[in-house]
Amino acid sequence: MSKDTDVLIVGAGIGGLVLALCLHELGIESRLYEGVSNIQAVGAGINLLPHATRELDRLGLIPALDRVGIRTKDSSYFNQYGQHIYTELNGMYAGYDWPQFSLHRGDLQAVLLDAVAERLGPDAVVKGHRCVGVDIGSDSVVARFVSPEGEELPSRRASIVVGADGIHSALRRQFYPNEGEPVYSGYTIWRGVTPFKPFLSGANTIRVGWMPVGKLMAYPIRNNIDAEGNQLMNWVATQERPRPASYDWNKEAKLEDFFDKYKDWKFDWLDVPALLQKTERPLIFPMVDRDPVPTWTFGRATLLGDAAHPMYPRGSNGAGQAILDARFLADSLKEHGVGEAALQVYDKVRVEATSKVVLMNRRNPPDAILREVYERTGGKRFENIYDVISQQEMEDISSGYKKVAGFSKEQLAAKATA
Repeated sequence: MSKDTDVLIVGAGIGGLVLALCLHELGIESRLYEGVSNIQAVGAGINLLPHATRELDRLGLIPALDRVGIRTKDSSYFNQYGQHIYTELNGMYAGYDWPQFSLHRGDLQAVLLDAVAERLGPDAVVKGHRCVGVDIGSDSVVARFVSPEGEELPSRRASIVVGADGIHSALRRQFYPNEGEPVYSGYTIWRGVTPFKPFLSGANTIRVGWMPVGKLMAYPIRNNIDAEGNQLMNWVATQERPRPASYDWNKEAKLEDFFDKYKDWKFDWLDVPALLQKTERPLIFPMVDRDPVPTWTFGRATLLGDAAHPMYPRGSNGAGQAILDARFLADSLKEHGVGEAALQVYDKVRVEATSKVVLMNRRNPPDAILREVYERTGGKRFENIYDVISQQEMEDISSGYKKVAGFSKEQLAAKATA
């Protein structure tokens, strides 16, 4: 069997699509194989931090992102009484050379799909091909597929295969057959999007409360969606809950399942009960990740994005790390050739970097500021926030995460001049 492509990418999500665009930019042939027959806008809002938008800028995608998203201006933290704790500027407002974006995951995927179709051709994404495993040889690798109905499809051969097929990755399951279910955090997330009036700066990401009393994150992801000047508002509610019987990432939820903790959160800058009640189709998600593994690479096959390093959605950084994976892997393939040597270089650098982020998301992400305030006040109101926690300590929590995740201003400035 002759090779079908140099790089076969399993999964047309954010990481896989960015990898295909990076490879195309470098003159390396690739093709994506997606399990579903019809790619639809799923999920809700995400944030793209400056280290990710730097790479998308290299691909010329900032104008397209501006058309569908919002440049995030600032992030603010409040307790469950609406008392202000801390605010910091984001993206270019904070002095970065690249913006931070808040947008719908489906809009980002559509931007990437359009770019792939335009640059690589309309046949670059092969739909309705769910990968069930790979057979790794000395000079090539064969990917095996089934249809959405489970019927066997022709296999495809490539120089390398990259599994960008998400937290339920078939390749990861093949490499680590005894890994079991994702690790449940003890927290359950409810998410939704709904039209709503702008709050605060109109481009703010808020984090409110803490787990024992309920935590809420909210931010706008589209501007001026109707004649009333509403934005499309994304919200994420998090509460302590027992481990669910099963994991389902697209299961609809009932408002009464989680609403009670937020029913009195009526602040002068945001009416939280109204935001939640207005949402027509909230979704429920278990907050899970996986323990870091020592390697993603087995011969001529490797992993990328959530297949490699699923992490808690607590640092607005999951999509960003997938994008960084894609850029590093593409550059490595260009420098070392499309083979095992390039995958080993990628593996050595990115496994270590993302393992630190996974553990940091468990231990001390930016919303740890809320944890510190809640624990030090016993969940009570405060008179002066600086009697509870210093400005410097809050800045240290935020800057510490940025350094581990790779998007401090100093790190990005050093890359820009390298």
